[in-house]
Amino acid sequence: MKTISIPTLGMLAVVLALAGCGSTPPAKQASSAPKGGGYYLDDGPEASPPANLDAVPDAVPRVEPLHRFANRTYAVLGNTYTPQTTRKAYSAEGLASWYGRRFHGKKTASGEKYDMYAMTAAHPTLPIPSYVRVTALNNGKSVVVRINDRGPFHSKRIIDLSYTAAHKLGYLGSGSTRVRVESIDPAAYETQGKAPEQELSFRVGALARADNAR
Repeated sequence: MKTISIPTLGMLAVVLALAGCGSTPPAKQASSAPKGGGYYLDDGPEASPPANLDAVPDAVPRVEPLHRFANRTYAVLGNTYTPQTTRKAYSAEGLASWYGRRFHGKKTASGEKYDMYAMTAAHPTLPIPSYVRVTALNNGKSVVVRINDRGPFHSKRIIDLSYTAAHKLGYLGSGSTRVRVESIDPAAYETQGKAPEQELSFRVGALARADNAR
């Protein structure tokens, strides 16, 4: 399989941040943020973010064809990554970071535009697209996100979540948190997600006695 290099925009951002996504490096909060809060490289929310981000629904797993180009072997910062080209069980624990408005509207590795308010994520090797459940180990909160980007390229981080997904897990302020990432089989999810149909029948008749009616 041929190894490709990540395009210049992502590479430059990765080098500058030392921990980026293929086309969108992670946006952790700076440890030297001023009092009152401050995001890494000013990568926080827009001036008027949507109200009630907690109400944004999780991604809904569905069967999709794998991306034609986003699952090829590639190299970043001297490391080679070989994405999965088949859907199989995956589970890992490690640090999750997030990225925000500095990359809002820019292309992801899938070619889709990054939406910081959608329930998406970047992963170095999981298939694009695919779905995972991410659980914060410190508070038990979990979200379901759709993988549509590559990264993070930092040895201690395993996934980059969108701004909203990180908000729902409660770690925007710290920039990263330990999580468990578990793959979801869309086909099984679609089957299990449908409630079984129940058939109800009624018998109608004229009854002369009240006790028979009961």
